[in-house]
Amino acid sequence: QVQLVESGGGLVQAGGSLRLSCAASGRTFSSYAMGWFRQAPGKEREFVAAISRSGGSTDYADSKKGRFTISRDNAKNAVYLQMNSLKPEDTAVYYCAAATTTGYSFVAVTQARYAYWGQGTQVTVSS
Repeated sequence: QVQLVESGGGLVQAGGSLRLSCAASGRTFSSYAMGWFRQAPGKEREFVAAISRSGGSTDYADSKKGRFTISRDNAKNAVYLQMNSLKPEDTAVYYCAAATTTGYSFVAVTQARYAYWGQGTQVTVSS
């Protein structure tokens, strides 16, 4: 089992940047494909970005490509989400999630694939 704790959220003006971090503890971090999801008020949780166990493969929701970058540091048991050119519609609670997989290059984009979730960190983008 793995425990996930997100940090780095906050209030930022439109056009600004934030870097979210997710610290993992428990079983070997490199055993998990990782992902970021978000949930805005009154909306369903949606996929943002995902990264493989090795970090060599990534995937993004179409609207995030070019603005968001997911990365991981297996030596530090951490995954990151760099968010640039933020927009008010990016306001949401952002969640880190972990998916067990034997595939070293596997990237999971569906929520059902993720067994472990953090508590979330609030990102608010003001106009």
